[in-house]
Amino acid sequence: MCAFGLVTVPIRLYTASESAAAVSFNMLHGKCGTRLKQQYICPKDEEIVPRDQMVKGYEFAKDQYVTFTEAELKAMAEESTRAIEITEFVPLQKVDPVYFESAYYLGPDKGGERAYTLLAAAMRQTGRSALAKWAARGKQYLVMLRPFEKGLVMQVLLYADEVRPFAEVPVGDSVVKDAELKLAVQLIDQIATEEFRPEAYEDEVRKRYHAAIQEKVQGREITAAAPEAPKAQIIDLMEALKASLGGRSPRAEAEPARKPAKRSAQASQAETKATRARAVGRGSSRS
Repeated sequence: MCAFGLVTVPIRLYTASESAAAVSFNMLHGKCGTRLKQQYICPKDEEIVPRDQMVKGYEFAKDQYVTFTEAELKAMAEESTRAIEITEFVPLQKVDPVYFESAYYLGPDKGGERAYTLLAAAMRQTGRSALAKWAARGKQYLVMLRPFEKGLVMQVLLYADEVRPFAEVPVGDSVVKDAELKLAVQLIDQIATEEFRPEAYEDEVRKRYHAAIQEKVQGREITAAAPEAPKAQIIDLMEALKASLGGRSPRAEAEPARKPAKRSAQASQAETKATRARAVGRGSSRS
């Protein structure tokens, strides 16, 4: 359920990512191929610790812990109502993507189609997204609801104290030269597109994993690909920009080659006369 003001919207959540596409491996015993089990070992007592003897602890100083029982942790956990409580609406562009974490699609639950469509239409018309609290899995999440295609998507956000300030990143104080900036802008324009096409990109590493897995399943040996030739290291910034601009862009490759301009009849006649004059001159010198 999603609520803003006195309006409630029955909704359902759907995962937006395909976890099945990821490649994961299990740890096996190399001798017999059996899948291994995880065990917790106490290095002090040198013995395996069963789960009923484990407690959770927080390290507040080096090798110093405070412990919590399951009952204490349960008392502090958020009730998993899975309700989404909208607190405010902000312009979509005001939420920097650095705060984005995972995403979920939102769809209307039974009887909530009208209210769902109304909320999506109002947010689309105002150009605003909704900031909300979401209680799930014993935690309270900060989320953002935004219009997406014909409906809504919920973006889980990081809290402010979970994002490092960019001021911690040393960027120096270099001065950009006008000539360098001009070439950089030309390079951006050369490979610029107006739309984001995610289907144009693929996870090449995952494709190699899947291909190798199929070869193994079919009993074939894996053939290692030849390593790529190292790219030339260009240290000079201007030279790097000029070299980058020297390559044809995908947009330029798609354009047909320009045909040479037709020469006028007068230019052709003049060239013919000049050619004949050179031929006569060579004949006179030989005689």
